[in-house]
Amino acid sequence: MTKRVAILISGGGSNMVSLVKDMQSGDHPATPVLVVSNVADAGGLQKAADLGVPTAVVDHKPFGKDREAFEAELTRVLEEAQPDIICCAGFMRILTEGFTSHWGGRMLNIHPSLLPKYKGLHTHQRALEAGDTEHGCSVHEVTAELDGGPILGQAKIAIEAGDTADTLASRLLTWEHKLYPAVLRRYAVGDRTTLFLG
Repeated sequence: MTKRVAILISGGGSNMVSLVKDMQSGDHPATPVLVVSNVADAGGLQKAADLGVPTAVVDHKPFGKDREAFEAELTRVLEEAQPDIICCAGFMRILTEGFTSHWGGRMLNIHPSLLPKYKGLHTHQRALEAGDTEHGCSVHEVTAELDGGPILGQAKIAIEAGDTADTLASRLLTWEHKLYPAVLRRYAVGDRTTLFLG
């Protein structure tokens, strides 16, 4: 049975596009049913529409600091699409335990570091400042712990002399676009073993 996938974004949606295109490439165990953004003018919304995927906006701003109310509306919109899997793809909201437990075992996220290193923001700069020789990205299940769920895939790249946070981010993005679709494809058929690329 084909799994229904909803994707959460906040920006340009490049990882969302890589997921959708892979799901639309034929023989795939999942299909994209909805792209939701918490930012009304997120560039990824138009990209999703151009790919024929329904979109929705649940703006977090009117809810102020009431994360539960925002998440209740987000859940309502998601449940109308009846997703089996939710993929966070550059979704820049920290989720409460209530939301993560509701969707527990069904939600993935991609994070630009070799978890458990560098949870949170500014991962590329932090890797450079630490003098690391390699960097990468991780796909993990979402739990109540920020960037802390079981790791399902990682891709590694070498940090090169002269790298800046921007050059590192740019080079890593290519690998994010390979890793996330590969992990989703496996996850949709129940494969939770960790995939390593690079």
